Amino acid sequence: MTSYILAIDQGTTSSRAILFRPDTGIAAQAQREFPQHFPASGWVEHEAHDLWDTTLATCRAAMEQAGARAADIAAIGITNQRETTVVWDRKTGAAIYRAIVWQDRRTAGFCARLKAEGHEPMVSARTGLILDPYFSGTKIGWILDNVPGARARAERGDLAFGTVDSWLLWHLTGGTVHATDATNAARTLLFNIHTGEWDDELLALLRVPRSMLPEVKDSSADFGTARPELLGGSIRICGIAGDQQAATVGQACFQPGMIKSTYGTGCFALLNTGTTAVTSKNKLLTTIAYQLDGKRTYALEGSIFVAGAAVQWLRDGLGIIKASAESEALAEAADPAQHVYLVPAFVGLGAPHWNPDVRGALFGLTRGTGREEIALAALESVCYQTADLLDAMRADWAQAGGNGAKTVLRVDGGMVASNFAMQRLSDLLAAPVDRPVVRETTALGAAYLAGLHAGVLPKPQRFADRWRLDRRFTPTMEPALRETKLAGWRDVVRRLTMP
Repeated sequence: MTSYILAIDQGTTSSRAILFRPDTGIAAQAQREFPQHFPASGWVEHEAHDLWDTTLATCRAAMEQAGARAADIAAIGITNQRETTVVWDRKTGAAIYRAIVWQDRRTAGFCARLKAEGHEPMVSARTGLILDPYFSGTKIGWILDNVPGARARAERGDLAFGTVDSWLLWHLTGGTVHATDATNAARTLLFNIHTGEWDDELLALLRVPRSMLPEVKDSSADFGTARPELLGGSIRICGIAGDQQAATVGQACFQPGMIKSTYGTGCFALLNTGTTAVTSKNKLLTTIAYQLDGKRTYALEGSIFVAGAAVQWLRDGLGIIKASAESEALAEAADPAQHVYLVPAFVGLGAPHWNPDVRGALFGLTRGTGREEIALAALESVCYQTADLLDAMRADWAQAGGNGAKTVLRVDGGMVASNFAMQRLSDLLAAPVDRPVVRETTALGAAYLAGLHAGVLPKPQRFADRWRLDRRFTPTMEPALRETKLAGWRDVVRRLTMP
């Protein structure tokens, strides 16, 4: 009997590998950070080889830590930072430009032009997305137009495009498999989420040759085999999902109306809408939550570009903390009489505003404002943005005839370790917040998808029965104070975004 499932979790700031036992307990894990590159204002890049090198290193480290051989691993599952775009040479496997990260805003002008030309309604109807630099399609076009000779090479079929999952899969399989899953394809601006196919009209609009694109598979499927020389033996690759969809699976949000929210570099909330692709009236995205046995399950998604990154800014930008964990103690010591708001629009605002041009700001500063109040403002900014998302989700779901989104929010990601932040989240949402025992839900979702196809993990409902609660946070804030704080947030956002 094989003992483990290997989950690769390739994120925005680090790569991780986690070995899960069949009971979904963690046997071993390893993590490696890699450099971030900011070559111009609003530009964010990664060296593509850093993503692969750190992934391979963490897989080897986790296996060594557990004393696991390739023969002990039933399958590999991959989850990844979404929308980040890599274009590489099919013969050499080398990227022709750095990976352009999902946070990157360089194509804002092109997106604005396409909107002005009236293309957004068609794009949204087919993809569930909006015309925004966030997504992969315009990033591909930028690379083809700005790397000398790239467009001609692409037209000849010499170049491949992939989101990070495809880039890792290519290298794991030695270039024998160029594929992705439906959840990642759905984030490119090139994929029709209703037909489940790459869309020729969208490809023509964004000038992306079809020959560059990967094959699209179910989230739980046969994605080939890792080369034996990489991990000491051949291992099947059986699951792929974008990080937020993988977290939805890991949180066992399989029933329509269930909501999960992940707090990493950004914050991403997904509401399962079942087999119905709900069109948002509140600037949310319609996306694919997962695809199993050829059947797509949809979700409404709200994306916040800066969540944990706000705490990183306190550490790396302002230098007022040395470690992220210090933010909790500072926030608890803040003066409650001060009302300081941080709008962390460092790379624009995501849902439900979708304003790529606005930039971050601090409001309400006085001579008495110190590190404590700014730390509290950073943590609360995540809560306020989540409140905006959930209000929009519930309105869309109700309008679509849903029975009302579940009032409980399941949370995961690095920030949920903070009891203070989760309590304040519950207070400002006026709703319970559930933190699971297994907090590595993104990696768990990838492991589950792989284990499902490999036959070592059960069908979704039985897997959902294994979900366990660590702690439920319930609202304790006085309603009048909550409304005052939320009204203050709405006011500062309005002032920052008004023409």
